Amino acid sequence: MPGAARQPAVSNTALAAALVSPFEQLRLGRDILRSEAQALVLLADSLGDEFCQAARLLYDCRGSVIVSGMGKAGLVGQKIAATLASTGTRSHFVHPAEAIHGDLGRLHKDDVVLMLSYSGQTDEIVRLLPSITTLGAPVVAVTSRLDSPLAKAATVTLHLGAIREACPLGLAPSTSTTAMLALGDALALVVSRMKHFTADDFARFHPGGSLGLKLANVEQAMRSVADCRVANVGQSVREAYIAESRPGRRTGAIMVVEDSGRLAGIFTDSDLARLLEHKRDAAIDGSIGAVMTASPTTVTLGTRLSEACEILAQKKISELPVVDSEHKPVGLIDITDLVGVERTAVQSPRSKVQGRLRVLNPEP
Repeated sequence: MPGAARQPAVSNTALAAALVSPFEQLRLGRDILRSEAQALVLLADSLGDEFCQAARLLYDCRGSVIVSGMGKAGLVGQKIAATLASTGTRSHFVHPAEAIHGDLGRLHKDDVVLMLSYSGQTDEIVRLLPSITTLGAPVVAVTSRLDSPLAKAATVTLHLGAIREACPLGLAPSTSTTAMLALGDALALVVSRMKHFTADDFARFHPGGSLGLKLANVEQAMRSVADCRVANVGQSVREAYIAESRPGRRTGAIMVVEDSGRLAGIFTDSDLARLLEHKRDAAIDGSIGAVMTASPTTVTLGTRLSEACEILAQKKISELPVVDSEHKPVGLIDITDLVGVERTAVQSPRSKVQGRLRVLNPEP
């Protein structure tokens, strides 16, 4: 009809999606997860001596564990190689198609090859096997078919068994790749346990990001004592603030030490704020040792940064002195360094102190 608004065309794809109700989507999603979970349970129950033999080969490997696989299995293999490398087993991924065009030069007889192929007869992998055999490197096969070329050429075969893909069409690699990935994790973590791989070892391989921060030691994040404010117990509060000024952003605490250098206490900007709020101006010219917090919470060198963060949270404090074996301060953990935020002009005891510092060093 003339003047009638034209309705937007609906694509076949959008129409098909609309026919799958939210209820059906949820049911299908749950079924897929259950299917894959059940496959993993069956795989776990089927593990036998071959798994132990494979773990021993990886443990005894004097070279690298070379992981290879084609397509989706190759993507899984890359993750397995990364997991092995991060848990103490030197490992690299080699693409089978690249291997038959020169990358075989990356392999050495001291390596162990972990080969992934659900069918065990992927063309690129089958073409690799004679060269690996000639090289003399042992092969750990992960496959579903014991009669496949891969299984027959392998030193040890980890049998996945017949797996029905969770894909509604039964075609897209889904359950099979989940099983490969889980089996690779099991191998990597068992070998890691055999090597007595520790949290300290793990930290060395993960220096970056939030994980690196969690595994770091306090000395990697603390301000060194040279960058901190330190006062003697006999100094006055005013003297301590004037004498211990530092360029740049200062910490919110002064560490107070005895004549021997041992930590006696801590005096924070919040402590100063309380003196001012209670009109105890005379205390500013008295001994800092008389108004400090004696025997403050501390951590020693080598403490995990995650443990220090937990202490800061539990104690609801912002500064945590780091001491050596003689209880002498070597640094300070300041919470602002951990969360990466600069001081802002908010109404807090510390911000009030910033507005009142002129009391300590009045202008002439």
